Amino acid sequence: MARYTDSVCRLCRREGIKLYLKGERCFSDKCAVDRRPFPPGQHGQGRRRNSEYGLQLREKQKARRYYGVLEKQFEAYYDEAARRQGVTGDNLLQLLESRLDNVVYRLGFAASRPEARQLVRHGHFLVNGRRVDIPSYLTKPGDVIAIREKSQGIERIKYLLENAESRTIPAWLSLDAANKSGTILRQPARDEIDTPVAEQMIVEYYSR
Repeated sequence: MARYTDSVCRLCRREGIKLYLKGERCFSDKCAVDRRPFPPGQHGQGRRRNSEYGLQLREKQKARRYYGVLEKQFEAYYDEAARRQGVTGDNLLQLLESRLDNVVYRLGFAASRPEARQLVRHGHFLVNGRRVDIPSYLTKPGDVIAIREKSQGIERIKYLLENAESRTIPAWLSLDAANKSGTILRQPARDEIDTPVAEQMIVEYYSR
């Protein structure tokens, strides 16, 4: 599977905000956005005037990078969101939030989405009692995500579990720290999704 292998800090600097792709480092004084708050490259500090199309593109790229989704995947999510009833922008964010790697991150079982993606790929999680190693697996209300018993002794996972309860868990999820699992209660409402993107601009981008 194709994936981004360059420095993820460059992505945050390009979008001008923290995408929280490096876990704890994003909250430290080593964060690249805090140290160099301008786009990467030799022209990064020059003046830039974005067109309406340019602003729409940036919002699309920001959302794509925030969730770690490739271009074709993101376009497929948009097509599915447009087919569903309701507001297309809200549907799009709900689909992205329903990804298994995102749910693992939201439950506090990983410090970042890239780490959650790696843990899922390595088969450390169960969905309704069955092992799932596909980060893009779309969860649904009622699903129970649990850490495999064999994986609970791994030092990194033990550390994450010890700190999971200190994380703010969204209202659409329920964490059972004792059983090292979480349940999806319902689809998230737009005001419960803290993704810093203007989804309407993404809709406008694809509606050109």
